[in-house]
Amino acid sequence: MASVEIVTIGTEILLGHLVDTNSAHVARVLADHGVDVYAKHSVGDNADRLAVMLTGALERADGAITTGGLGPTVDDLTKDAVARAVGKKLVLHEPSLRAIEERFRSFGRTMTENNRRQAYLPQGCIVLDNPHGTAPGFVALRDDGRFVACMPGVPREMKPMLEERLVPWLVPRFGLREAIYTKTLHTVGIGESDLDRRIEDLFRTLENPKIAVLAHGFRVDVKVMAKADSRERAEAMIAPVAAELRTRIGSGYYGDDETTLAGAIVRRLAERGLTLATAESCTGGAVADAIVGVAGASAAFRGAVVAYADDVKTGLLNVPELTLENTGAVSEETAVAMARGARQRLGADVVLATTGIAGPSGGTQEKPVGLVWFALAFGAGEIETRRLTFPGNRADIRERATVAALGLLWRRIERDVLAQTGVP
Repeated sequence: MASVEIVTIGTEILLGHLVDTNSAHVARVLADHGVDVYAKHSVGDNADRLAVMLTGALERADGAITTGGLGPTVDDLTKDAVARAVGKKLVLHEPSLRAIEERFRSFGRTMTENNRRQAYLPQGCIVLDNPHGTAPGFVALRDDGRFVACMPGVPREMKPMLEERLVPWLVPRFGLREAIYTKTLHTVGIGESDLDRRIEDLFRTLENPKIAVLAHGFRVDVKVMAKADSRERAEAMIAPVAAELRTRIGSGYYGDDETTLAGAIVRRLAERGLTLATAESCTGGAVADAIVGVAGASAAFRGAVVAYADDVKTGLLNVPELTLENTGAVSEETAVAMARGARQRLGADVVLATTGIAGPSGGTQEKPVGLVWFALAFGAGEIETRRLTFPGNRADIRERATVAALGLLWRRIERDVLAQTGVP
């Protein structure tokens, strides 16, 4: 089993001017081929710091894989640092020089002298051809067999080089037969710490497969990862662990892998022959947008009323003016009235209403910025409400409120399913 550390190179990454997507892509491809990634680093355009980083990586892992710093300009210093790290000198690689010259001829451009620098590579390296750009990649070998593989930083050049040149070198060299396969279980309405409490013993005891918890997008995922020599064997290893996780998570679990929360909701409503509508104020139609983003949403979704202004709440949703005067637009009473009005006007079985203060202004001590009221009308029964206060800026609050609204709806649907099936 090979082990590597990934190093992305460029001062623009450290300044935040460029988002590093290369390391994520490289890590995924390596995992698919059974390579263990020990760490990821970003280093600026400084040969001394990069050489130190690479030297350390070669002491911890079988190799380092870098992206960036192979261009013709003075700040492209990757090759100098790599040569120092592996103890080799840079020499002119004539086939690479000819390939660069030919590329310029094909474009009808004159090659400048600084492009010639791109053909200087560590002595004895394995060259990774680059048909998509001028900079060749390479694998530089230290005398003990440890390596530094370097690829361009431009994704359209790096990605094909990785999969068509570097991976085919790695597989036979390290006898890679196993790969890492992953199943992702999605949850909503469960905090990261609560989820961790439910599955802590599995996290501590399992080795293959192993599990990891990832919080993102105001939701929490559980990843189950198995290392095996085939997908079939990996899936057989993952299946019992995933089943146990679903039992422990309960109604907060809504699907695996590519399943979206909105997609799970639409599927479940359609299965039960139920229709949905939304009445939205602070979320501004974001809940409805998530639903209609699902192919086949027309099987369940009736429509939406975005009632931002008070007169729209009264005119379209029949919210009593007295309710708005006594309790305000952001209140439990108003949310309930919005849900009732949408149910009546749109004729849906299920209605979800939102009203809140997204900020940055408009908050008070009693009703702070981030306060959102939700109302959920399910059939002819009592309307369920919830009050939540979210941190963050305006965009964060609206996004959190949208996810919370969908989560409230999902868990209510699942409770209803369990009640009808008699499951305790």
